[in-house]
Amino acid sequence: MTTPHAARDIDTSRPHSARMYDYYLGGKDHFEIDKQAAETVAAAYPGIFVCARENRAFMHRATRVLAREHGIRQWLDIGTGIPTEPNLHQVAQAVVPEAKVVYADNDPLVLKYAERLMRSTPQGRTTYIEADVNEPESLLDAPELAEVLNLSRPVALSLNALMHFVTDAQDPYGLVGRLLDALPSGSALALSHCTPDFDPPTWEKVTEIYTNAGTPVQFRSQKDVARFFNGLDLLDPGITVGHRWRPDSPHDAAATQQPTDAEVSLWTGVGIKP
Repeated sequence: MTTPHAARDIDTSRPHSARMYDYYLGGKDHFEIDKQAAETVAAAYPGIFVCARENRAFMHRATRVLAREHGIRQWLDIGTGIPTEPNLHQVAQAVVPEAKVVYADNDPLVLKYAERLMRSTPQGRTTYIEADVNEPESLLDAPELAEVLNLSRPVALSLNALMHFVTDAQDPYGLVGRLLDALPSGSALALSHCTPDFDPPTWEKVTEIYTNAGTPVQFRSQKDVARFFNGLDLLDPGITVGHRWRPDSPHDAAATQQPTDAEVSLWTGVGIKP
């Protein structure tokens, strides 16, 4: 159950990153302008489809690890994006049916499809908040969040492919720090972040495409991504390329058909708050 929001108009005059991501994943919730922009990105960086797929796969694995091995029963997923099944709550509730998940996004198209995010198990709960990572206090103070999450107990903060849309001028480390400060010991940060480390010229082109389309981005190095985890206890294998973070089986890690690091170009990590 969630409180109704007044839907804002959906701007189809320029591409939107969430709708472009939907296109990369093979979804249908995007417009022609998003498809055109996404194909421009794909022309410069054909691995974008692999990157999007591996980002989703990392989210699934990180969620299962936190539920099974670290006793997490609550998630705050910011930058949710257009729902793509299985959603985070479906992954978590498959392991622990009582899991509670709050989704947050500032895209009105996500709001349109928010009912997909509400299909909880009877034992668990889910809700959706229209909110922005750049306003952490208003997000944390939202009554919908308090109805679902108990912030005196551990919460997993899930920031998947979000923080590269927060430039240094917006204080990304301060924003994540303020969110983590509101969570108790035993909470976790699961984060994925695109990187230019493996192919700087290509990612310079991708940066230009997004910026020229009205979406400023800042793709970061492994060292800069690691800063988001300052003060946390990193789980093995640390900050690593998406498909190398806890693959589901040794066979997956050794598979000859696995993508290259340059195709994935995504740093991932999970840390626990002491």
